[in-house]
Amino acid sequence: MKKNTRKIWIGAAILVLVAVIFAAVYMIAGPKAQAGSKSYTLEVVDDNGETETYEGTTDAEYLRDVMDELAQEGDFSYEGTEGDYGLYIDTVNGLTADYNTDGAYWSIYVNGEYGQYSADLQPVADGDVFRLAYEVSAGE
Repeated sequence: MKKNTRKIWIGAAILVLVAVIFAAVYMIAGPKAQAGSKSYTLEVVDDNGETETYEGTTDAEYLRDVMDELAQEGDFSYEGTEGDYGLYIDTVNGLTADYNTDGAYWSIYVNGEYGQYSADLQPVADGDVFRLAYEVSAGE
């Protein structure tokens, strides 16, 4: 009986150690926010390929904060749902992308590259160009 208990404790200790290592790697290699004032461009590309461009300066550290600032100004709106991986954007400027219906979704691009983070985890650096693009999955 003691041998089995010891194996369980060793297994639990190894599991905790692995979790700590993953957390440390994320803290070191994960997205880093930039403090202070910075300029940005946010492009919204709708389902017809038309682009609305917003430019400004902000002290926001993450894209979601920039989007909140724009929404407060009144010319921009968005809605989303919180998920395991952060904010999932459902609607931008009144246009809803429903993946379950037609494979549509809002993608995030950062400086021309497909984004690796959700809007609430995407850091903002001076001069960044963000694009929220309405896209339809190739399989649909």
